[in-house]
Amino acid sequence: MPLTPAEVAATGAWISGWQLDDGMIPWFPGGHADPWNHVEATMALAVAGRWVEAERALLWLASTQHRDGSWCRYYVAGGVEDPRRDVNVCAYVAAGTWYHHLVTGDRRMLERMWPVVERAMRFVLRLQQPGGEFLWSKEPDGTPARFALLTGSSSVHHSLRSAVAIAAALGHERPEWELAAGRVAHAIIHREDCFEPKGRWAMDWYYPVLCGALSGAAARSRLLERWDVFVLDGVGVRCVSDQPWVTAAETAECVMALDACDLRREAETLLEWTRHFRDPDGGYWTGCVHPQCVRFPGGERSTYTGAAVLLADHALYGEGTSAGLFRGDTLPGVMDLPEVEQPGLTGRP
Repeated sequence: MPLTPAEVAATGAWISGWQLDDGMIPWFPGGHADPWNHVEATMALAVAGRWVEAERALLWLASTQHRDGSWCRYYVAGGVEDPRRDVNVCAYVAAGTWYHHLVTGDRRMLERMWPVVERAMRFVLRLQQPGGEFLWSKEPDGTPARFALLTGSSSVHHSLRSAVAIAAALGHERPEWELAAGRVAHAIIHREDCFEPKGRWAMDWYYPVLCGALSGAAARSRLLERWDVFVLDGVGVRCVSDQPWVTAAETAECVMALDACDLRREAETLLEWTRHFRDPDGGYWTGCVHPQCVRFPGGERSTYTGAAVLLADHALYGEGTSAGLFRGDTLPGVMDLPEVEQPGLTGRP
């Protein structure tokens, strides 16, 4: 059953109520923000019809971007909490900007954010390796991480395709972005051993499907083969396979992955299970410990959790081109390019 318009509006108002004056959207009042979850909340504000607040959130990204195109990993009100640069976090501005355009049709905002997206993509591509994967982070002094993450590289793949769509809409050609997306898709599909082993995490299970690298029968097989490992019946998706910790955000993201590969019945079932995380004011609890369903961590409700549910609901039941973003409806097709040596790639340190 889809969320009612009143429920969507309530969750949008709840997220908006926690947005700071400068546009930043923290996880919860007094907490920190990271640019990836900030973008997720921005997308949800647009879906909820809060376009002014969504625009302020995008402009916060523009105002805080470093000259090299990056952002810090975590921010707090008035400052930085963690100065490390997370490549996946920096790339997601492209997906958020394209989604905002699909929802609002606002070409002016697309043009305003174009330099931000272009700088972010330049930063991201510097961390791509000869095999196609992306090192997950970079220290403020320039030292790159020593490994790549499957979830992060998968999300970067989706963001690169979103960046290509933005470029095309504005009349620009960025073939190097398309090639980078094709090369990381190849790594995701054929070289999963090049990523740091994180198989106990649910995101490594469904993100290759959510990002669009895996589709069709291969995607359905991947999700169904480990369904019983990660899904607790009637509760949702556990964030790690060996603990009874169920989170609404992982459940909602898995909904979108299921929808992307035509597992509609399973997607609708999971989305319905997110309702036990919802409060009457439209807020969402981050997670619960099964079987007592004790709220965790610490009774936390988080903006990114409410945002993920709104995006999943919109993907299943919404109208317009934005509903199909994670099905790839408005994105260039997935290219599966073999690994090649390219100038500018540093190789694994």
